[in-house]
Amino acid sequence: MDVQGPLLELLDREFSPEGMRRLLGVVGDQIPSQVLAHALQQPLRSVFARRGKGFRGRLVATSYALAGGRDPIAKELPVLLEILHAGSLVVDDIEDDSDSRRGAPSLHVIYGTPAALNAGNWLYFWALALVERLAIPEATQLRILRRMSRAMLACHFGQALDLSVAVDQLARPDVPLVVRAATQLKTGRLMQLAAEIGALAAGGDDAQVSALAAFGCRLGTGLQMLDDWGGLTSPNRRHKGFEDLRLGRMTWPWAWAAEQASDVDFARLRDLARKVRVGRAPAERVAAGLVGIIEPSARGRVHRHLADALDELARVLGPSDPLLTLKLEIARLERSYD
Repeated sequence: MDVQGPLLELLDREFSPEGMRRLLGVVGDQIPSQVLAHALQQPLRSVFARRGKGFRGRLVATSYALAGGRDPIAKELPVLLEILHAGSLVVDDIEDDSDSRRGAPSLHVIYGTPAALNAGNWLYFWALALVERLAIPEATQLRILRRMSRAMLACHFGQALDLSVAVDQLARPDVPLVVRAATQLKTGRLMQLAAEIGALAAGGDDAQVSALAAFGCRLGTGLQMLDDWGGLTSPNRRHKGFEDLRLGRMTWPWAWAAEQASDVDFARLRDLARKVRVGRAPAERVAAGLVGIIEPSARGRVHRHLADALDELARVLGPSDPLLTLKLEIARLERSYD
């Protein structure tokens, strides 16, 4: 399911004269189109033109089918998650001072921090505003809006954890606990929201919605594990992993090392991480130390986590073609992080 094309079409409609009148009333007719394009449309187009995995949107559609959706899914529904995710990436890049995103300069590098921050926040509110245009009952719209607001609140709690404490400042037993909490609140909750939205739009019962929500959170956690591990081992992703090390970010390799390493090895790695964070040692040394400790078991851990999540979902919902499609998609995603 392609979400990039519908995203760009929806954005252009939003900034058409009709869209501006709907959003802004008479003021929309008074603002020169080129001014609006420069202020928001152009920066946002540059975000959506960069092709990502689009998996959150596809999970909305798959959850819709798994929860018994019969009619064709509204094409705007999967787009909601991609809009929220895009907004979070823009803001994350500002907070991390990241130079690039998906092979191109970050939005704040191109347009400046004030414009990029405003664009990222606008995406959050745009996603909420789009819910009332969905061709679904108002009661369902309200349930979706409530889930979206809760998820966005949880994601900001998770981001606060991520930004506020460096991994070398945590006591060793706390590292796995904080990593898991931050992951579930950020990546987990956004993927959970994707599954919930699809199930709610399909009119799924409480058992279906709960099962898909739990699966979405576990799936998001597993994909963050893959992303963190790939940041140390994949040549195409190493720049992000080394950025995390320089910032002292709490990642799954640190959680696994805290569980597996000897006291001497972990203390040495934590001291080295502190030096990396203050610019007194290269990130490559910490990366090599982490990989040396956890490499034999890392991918197996993630694969079991994802397989268990799928098994639990199948136990509740039963076997089906959409579930088989989901299993194949997750296997493909696992390979993509190599």
